[in-house]
This record gives sequence, structure tokens and C-alpha cells, in this order.
Amino acid sequence: MILPIVAYGDPVLRKRGEDIDKDFPKLQELIDNMWETMYSASGVGLAAPQIGRGIRLFVIDAGGFVDEDEEDEEGLEGFKKVFINPEIIEEDGEEWAFNEGCLSIPDVREDVVRPERIRIKYLDSDFNEHDEVYDGLKARVIQHEYDHIDGVLFTDYLSPLRKRIIKGKLNNISKGKVSVNYKMRFPKSK
Repeated sequence: MILPIVAYGDPVLRKRGEDIDKDFPKLQELIDNMWETMYSASGVGLAAPQIGRGIRLFVIDAGGFVDEDEEDEEGLEGFKKVFINPEIIEEDGEEWAFNEGCLSIPDVREDVVRPERIRIKYLDSDFNEHDEVYDGLKARVIQHEYDHIDGVLFTDYLSPLRKRIIKGKLNNISKGKVSVNYKMRFPKSK
């Protein structure tokens, strides 16, 4: 089932998600719905808070970054994972900027600086534990989605000047004054 994506301004996007366990109600159905929702919105990642669920869960399929005409140097094709109760243990390497966007903040893209490498512990959908290191775009997508389950948005990394410049756009998004081709829920729409 395709779920509505929660828009900027909804309080759920600012809360730290709760850990879940194997007995979480209808977990596999929720994960399946998240995949379907993410694909229908042409996203490469989706965190549970973005569909109104305050839990520590996100899904990633970075294959959306791969252009048919380009070589997949970073091995993004087939990088499809479920992250449950993740914990970033370490971030290191050179910081680099990349133009990020977010399904909850449509029509806003900004350069965000993040460390190039992470080490993360997480559970997969079968609750098997993993401890892995990622770099480049894989790390970037994980960091972006991880921020969502900590109540952080990519716009939080912007300078005060950039924040002022996009403030009107953000207010319009929260009121539903934005054109998107996927289902959304707006906190301030009438």
C-alpha cells in the first residue's frame, strides 16, 4: 500500500524514533509498504518518520542514483537494505558536499557537507545484527535517513542565510502549497 509522505513541519519529523523489537505489529507489512511508497515517489531512501511512524527504521535502494549511461563505480545498483534500530558508531574521512533533497521537503535541494565514511550497527528485517562500514554515496544516503530517525532534517545543516532564503518555500510545503506526483500529508493544510 502506498502511504502518504509526511511533509516538512509535521512534529513526527522532529522526534527521535523509538527502538522496535521482533514483535512490532505488522512489521513486514510496514516494510513492504515503505518500499512501495518510496518507489512510487522515486526516492532512494525512506525513514519511518516520513510516513508518520516514530520508530527507528529506514529502507534504502541506492540503485536510483545509477544512470543507465554511466558506470556504477560505487556499486550502488543492488544496494538495497532495511535498517532497524541502527546506530552510527563512527563517522570519519574527508567531509564532502553533495546536493541533497528529501521526499518530505519537495522542490528543495541544497548542498550538505558530511563525512565520507561511516561505521554502522543495525538489524536487518530478520533481526540479524550487522556491523558494517560504508563510504561515498552509500554512506551519504544512510546518514540522511539516519538523521530522520533522530529528528534531524538536511535543512538543519544549512547556514543561517540559506535557511532564511528557503524559509518561505518550507512554509509553503507545510501548508501543502507545492506540486508533487506522490501522496503527501501536510501539517498546516486547511
